[in-house]
Formats: sequence, structure tokens, C-alpha cells
Amino acid sequence: MSNEAPNCARCPYKPSERLCRNEDGKFPGFCPTRNMSELVEQSLKEYKNNLGICEFARQATIQEGDGYSNKGHGYEEIRGSKTRIEEIMGFAKKLNYKRLGLAFCVGLRKEAKIVEDIFSSGGFDVVSAVCNVGGISKERIGVNKDQQINPDAREAMCNPILQAMILNKEQTDLNVLLGLCVGHDSLFFKYADAPCTVLAVKDRVLGHNPLAAVYNADSYYRNLK
Repeated sequence: MSNEAPNCARCPYKPSERLCRNEDGKFPGFCPTRNMSELVEQSLKEYKNNLGICEFARQATIQEGDGYSNKGHGYEEIRGSKTRIEEIMGFAKKLNYKRLGLAFCVGLRKEAKIVEDIFSSGGFDVVSAVCNVGGISKERIGVNKDQQINPDAREAMCNPILQAMILNKEQTDLNVLLGLCVGHDSLFFKYADAPCTVLAVKDRVLGHNPLAAVYNADSYYRNLK
């Protein structure tokens, strides 16, 4: 047993060689699969003791497999076949979800309109709530004028708690987040009753593609390290 904190991101072995993928696999000293067997069993009990959770996990795993094509032609020929939005709709249909909640940022209002149309065309009942819903001034939560985007204006705060409350009241089956700010998304997750998934996250610089900075961490964004 190691006292090192789990750090799977630093595992030195190829995926196919790892203990988490292969019962006879290799593992570093910080491996939680090796060191935290009690938690492994505890997690399994959560699936076994809650049929709803188990079915949710089962359908999510089936959806994962459905996201690939050429599965009968060998592992090297497997390729992705579904976009994120297609996967969300496919997963919702597997669980017989009818009502989708869409929590979106006003900065992505055009995208939200398109997403709502796609979901509706897919047969879903869509309930949506924009980030500024409620129209509460940022000053009400202690934000000074000079801390606003525009210090000369009255700015309505993002209100993810209210977004969640609205979707809770409307009894959505699954909530989809589109472009909520860092931290605001965290509050939405905390207060939402229904399961949540993310269609896209906000990145004001990279066109909502935050992995671009990660992919270029050794070149154009090397200053991050």
C-alpha cells in the first residue's frame, strides 16, 4: 500500500498494459486500482444496490460503444461515428427521457436556439433557461462596478442556481449545459435535481474549444507550463 495520492494522469504505462485495463497489468505506486480496493468494491455496491443508477451506467456504457463504427474489422479500424449532440440524444432515448433541460449562456444564445431546434426535431420536449434569468444585479452578491465587464452599466448576474431551480420545477429528465462560465457550471451541477451532461464549455479566447490550449501546451501556449 502506497501513501502517494492517486495520480492516474501520470501513469507511465500504455493503456493496454495498465492494471485498470488488464487484470494482470502493471501499476505505479500511486495506482488507486491497486491501493484502494475497498473503494472499488464500494463503488460496485452503488451500482448493485440502486437499479436506477445501474441502468443509467449500463446505458451510458452501451452509448459509448454505439459511438464507434467498424467494430467488426479489428481494433485498428475502429473510428468515431457520432457527434456529441447525437450521443446526447441517443443516450436520452435509451433511457426513455422525454424532457431535456438546456442551461445556456447568453453569449451562446444563437447556438442555444439551434440546439433547441435540433432537440425538438429529435422528438424531445425542451425547457431552456439563460444564464441571466431573473435579472438580478451583480451588486446584489457583492460585485463592485469595477469588477464588472462594463463598469458603467448595470449588469445582470449569471444565476445558475435559478437556472437549476427552473429546470427542477419543470421536472426535466436530463439537463444539458451549453457554455456556462467556470464556477457557474459548478453551482448548476450542485443544485440540479436531474442528471446533467455538457454539450460545450465556454472558452472566450479559443471559440469554446479549450483543448486547443492543451494541444499547443508545448508550443504556442507553452507559457501555461
